[in-house]
Amino acid sequence: MASSYYQEMQEVFRNNNKSREFPAHSAKVHSVAWSCDGKRLASGSFDKTASVFVLEKDRLVKENNYRGHGDSVDQLCWHPTNPDLFVTASGDKTIRIWDVRTTKCMATVSTKGENINICWSPDGQTIAVGNKDDVVTFIDAKTHRPRAEEQFKFEVNEISWNNDNDMFFLTNGNGCINILSYPDLKLIQSINAHPSNCICIKFDPTGKYFATGSADALVSLWDVEELVCVRCFSRLDWPVRTLSFSHDGKMLASASEDHFIDIAEVETGEKLWEIQCESPTFTVAWHPKRPLLAYACDDKEGKYDSNREAGTVKLFGLPNDS
Repeated sequence: MASSYYQEMQEVFRNNNKSREFPAHSAKVHSVAWSCDGKRLASGSFDKTASVFVLEKDRLVKENNYRGHGDSVDQLCWHPTNPDLFVTASGDKTIRIWDVRTTKCMATVSTKGENINICWSPDGQTIAVGNKDDVVTFIDAKTHRPRAEEQFKFEVNEISWNNDNDMFFLTNGNGCINILSYPDLKLIQSINAHPSNCICIKFDPTGKYFATGSADALVSLWDVEELVCVRCFSRLDWPVRTLSFSHDGKMLASASEDHFIDIAEVETGEKLWEIQCESPTFTVAWHPKRPLLAYACDDKEGKYDSNREAGTVKLFGLPNDS
């Protein structure tokens, strides 16, 4: 029996399954993220810049382009409760904190290596950044000074705090999830989550679950309290690169080099919808209040001239008649 939520969302997407694309960058987009109030979307690109859009009804209107990094912007995230601040991680060995009110870089923090992962703690006080040498640096968000630095002996892929801010999670190249106490960073547990490289991790907004995506093309859903795998989603055929929970925690979007984005119902694992794409998808992010999904693909192939990279940001969930 399909759940009432399933039926409700099927109806929503039947009437709102349009995707629209918005020019954002001159090269591929690595990362998209919504501000906590859902009014803005930021994107980070290989073109060394970040862009910020304002969501107006059913379109994204470009507000600003943020320049300053000397290398690719690989990941970005917003402050958990302040909708004006976001932070970017770059291969130029710095992170930058930006304020959309002044459109200026508030701080540039130098790190030891080329940065690839970044996350902001739920209490807003700390930014964690991981680099290509598997060093994670914890930076005080107010003083912009490093608080701690940890060198790991394994390939660190993605990093995240739990919603309670007292544990820190890393996914690694051996298929494990390493869980550290926070702030003392002692290993609590290492979970063998996947037979191969564990790539991404996301916590659901309700704090009940987290999900991991792996090179084995599986998405696993974990109970935060019990630290056990509740179910797996196996509709993708390629390594899972990106995950996002909807604002109510009831839907999970996952994407890979498959030419579609899978939208699953969290409680049953059923496929709620799939978004057709013309190329691999690098990043997905549900809006914090509405069933709107921002995403970005490798726009080199398909309908574009193969030499010209088109850095577009896409939005799914728009009314069919918009």
